[in-house]
Amino acid sequence: MSNTPFPFTAVVGQDDLRLALLLNAVSPAVGGVLVRGEKGTAKSTAVRALSALLPALDVVSGCRFSCDPGSPDPGCPDGPHEPGAFETRPARLVELPVGASEDRLVGALDIERALAEGVKAFEPGLLADAHRGILYVDEVNLLHDHLVDLLLDAAAMGASYVEREGVSVRHAARFLLVGTMNPEEGELRPQLLDRFGLTVEVAASREPDQRVEVVRRRLAHDDDPAGFAARWADEEAAVRARIVAARGLLPSVRLGDGALRQIAATCAAFEVDGMRADIVMARTATALAAWAGRTEVLAEDVRRAALLALPHRRRRNPFDAPGLDEDKLDQTLEEFSGEDEDDTDPDPDGPGGGGGRPTPDAGPQGGDSGARPEEGEGGEPQASGAGEQSAVRAAEPFRTKVLSVPGIGAGAAGRRSRARTEHGRTTGARRPRGTLTKLHLAATVQAAAPHQRARGRSGPGLVLRRDDLRQAAREGREGNLVLFVVDASGSMAARQRMSAVKGAVLSLLLDAYQRRDKVGLVTFRGAAAEVALPPTSSVDAAAARLESLPTGGRTPLAAGLLKAHDVLRVERLRDPARRALVVVVTDGRATGGPEPVALAGRAARLFAAEGLASVVVDCESGPVRLGLAGQLAGELGGTAVTLDELRADSIAGLVNDVRRRAA
Repeated sequence: MSNTPFPFTAVVGQDDLRLALLLNAVSPAVGGVLVRGEKGTAKSTAVRALSALLPALDVVSGCRFSCDPGSPDPGCPDGPHEPGAFETRPARLVELPVGASEDRLVGALDIERALAEGVKAFEPGLLADAHRGILYVDEVNLLHDHLVDLLLDAAAMGASYVEREGVSVRHAARFLLVGTMNPEEGELRPQLLDRFGLTVEVAASREPDQRVEVVRRRLAHDDDPAGFAARWADEEAAVRARIVAARGLLPSVRLGDGALRQIAATCAAFEVDGMRADIVMARTATALAAWAGRTEVLAEDVRRAALLALPHRRRRNPFDAPGLDEDKLDQTLEEFSGEDEDDTDPDPDGPGGGGGRPTPDAGPQGGDSGARPEEGEGGEPQASGAGEQSAVRAAEPFRTKVLSVPGIGAGAAGRRSRARTEHGRTTGARRPRGTLTKLHLAATVQAAAPHQRARGRSGPGLVLRRDDLRQAAREGREGNLVLFVVDASGSMAARQRMSAVKGAVLSLLLDAYQRRDKVGLVTFRGAAAEVALPPTSSVDAAAARLESLPTGGRTPLAAGLLKAHDVLRVERLRDPARRALVVVVTDGRATGGPEPVALAGRAARLFAAEGLASVVVDCESGPVRLGLAGQLAGELGGTAVTLDELRADSIAGLVNDVRRRAA
């Protein structure tokens, strides 16, 4: 395979994406770019192509941290640097794999040498490699939260700190941070979204001519990468020169009081949290002016900056639609415009231009377009077929109490159940298996102390051997697979409870999003059960399936439980470390077919026999209650909770009850 990248200027369309990347190339202080979009939309292609446009760097010869010979880092671990020898090399594009460890990202200290010899033996990580270049994280939403926090902290401070048991190393780490993600595979937390300077939504063009051109250029590049790159060399050189010119002009750009008032008014109008949005908008508008070759920020720069810097900061949960109300944006800018502002487009035809109005997004990825089922008088859903009612809206979600899996697991890090993890509180010590990552200092000293005389210790230093080292055993939290098994039969719809039921499930989905769980959805009604959504990290996809769920027919409870059991069996093969929590949402009735109640009981006892954690959300209502959901919970070996008790302020004893019954 050729190492010749696809030329940046040959990317078809994706104007907002190209503009956002170029603005960060002009001013890395903008804070990086998060690129959200479906598969096959040139996200990775554009990012990798950008590195070829960045100017070459002068670096101190032999420095592993790419110090600038004109102003070397005084605290560089390879320093101090003497004036003189330097070399010139291209800016680097460093890719951070999703499965990278903390040491791979920030670097590793040799603890054994540090304790025994007092030597700071440091192996640089990817943050050091990316200094003065680009750090690219594909599928950043799948990266562990702890690594994302380290990454964004380094990007904000321009430095990386590595500390292990009192031994610390600091080095410069200034880079252009770019993350890409497919929202279908799960969202980033709002706190992490806010740390990216700009966000761009990308989608494949629906225009046949543009799609034809994409295919034509891709095939031409694959057939002859060098020849294809040569045909775009002049355009690449022009953009490279423009980046250099914009960088030189940037310090001279004036951000007037009028533009600042527009920025502040816009951020206030869209109710974004904190002040980071204002700062990012100011830096982006300044970079836009420099990119256009101007020394004055115009109203159009502020508008473009808002479209790039604000949409992701307005999302409070994964079900909120991305994007901005552009009419509201224009109204705000007009209200706070100065008399002398010039609203002309600064550069409609330049490379990466056209970053004005993104295509409006109808809703969250995987969601509906906002259309609702036909409703009659009073908002009641109309029947869409015999024995079936069309989908009803979910009630307003609420905060739920945490439901956790009993015991201690070892699954993917998250925020739900107890687990043995690399990060968390220290609970003990053990001999390291493989590379030592978290030293338990007291246990190490205790293991080495009895052997000091035999090892000939004569000075104050501790004589250590590899066999003395002890790894800290830590306990934190893991994410689980939360599998919802939802009764959509006529008994649920007859009392018009489905809106409340959907609201409860939506609330639990929000909780699963915050706790970094995978979710799945099994529904049952009529004569069978179906997997409405296979296990996924995308809770908004689950919410969309839930929203469109119709109700009606008999209640094949046994079929629903058996279908859920099959889903869990397959998931255990795919991800054996991830434990499951089954949430059955039903009134407990079982109808249809021979001996439906007995069949449901036998199916439930399969879960109990395998020790699967379960909760039954009892949807029975009315003055007379049969208690069928409670009986089902007992056969599952789980616990039952009513819809009202599911709320955070009503369910204080639920977690203990789940643990007691599952023990």
